Amino acid sequence: MSDFKVLGVIPARMKSSRFPGKPLADIKGRPMVARVYDAARRAAELTEVVVATDSSEIVEACGNLNIPTVMTDGNHRTGTDRVAEVATRIEAGMYVNIQGDEPLIEPEVIDAAVKGLKSDDHYQVVNLCMAIDRMTDLADATVPKVVKGPGGRAVFLSRAVIPYPKNPAFTDYFRQVCVYAFRPEALQSFAELDPGPIEASEDIELLRFIEYGVPVRMIEVVTRSFGVDTPADLERARGTWTS
Repeated sequence: MSDFKVLGVIPARMKSSRFPGKPLADIKGRPMVARVYDAARRAAELTEVVVATDSSEIVEACGNLNIPTVMTDGNHRTGTDRVAEVATRIEAGMYVNIQGDEPLIEPEVIDAAVKGLKSDDHYQVVNLCMAIDRMTDLADATVPKVVKGPGGRAVFLSRAVIPYPKNPAFTDYFRQVCVYAFRPEALQSFAELDPGPIEASEDIELLRFIEYGVPVRMIEVVTRSFGVDTPADLERARGTWTS
């Protein structure tokens, strides 16, 4: 068996501006963050999974469910900053940021990010994307849209509708799926760099890598997962849940 450790990290905080307390929102009898953990533990490519939080309430809830946690600084601006702190405390060959507000994420989708980074030494970062199948997502500012170039290299992400369809026959639309795989040096760089003006404007943390010239590989997947950003999204997740 390989000694190469792949650590899954689920950032979770209670003080979401749009939906406070959402990590502990109930989905069919389990908190949302536990639903994400359950999926991550079934991912074949992950060696270990922890929840990274700044909330004693989340630590207590996870402890009651035997879910390991790491208490992190309360001043982190993004989930990836929180994962970067975990990387200074738990050594691994790769770290995977699995958003704590995507309770429908499938284990094989998480595995796709890990395999995508393992298979190409040119990249330090892999993110996932999916062809947009709900046209309402195009106009939804909570859904980051992805533009990728040849070979899957990320060109840009935006909450706006991109690319502009001047030639519709050549226009495809993708949305971000918020699973990220990082090599340790990428996380260290992320933590040391200040957010650039585009990241600050769009509020999409992956743009920090693009702004500073760190290549990001986008892997296309098919998933039913989506981010729970509002109470309406929570009801949609509950209605979609099948197990």
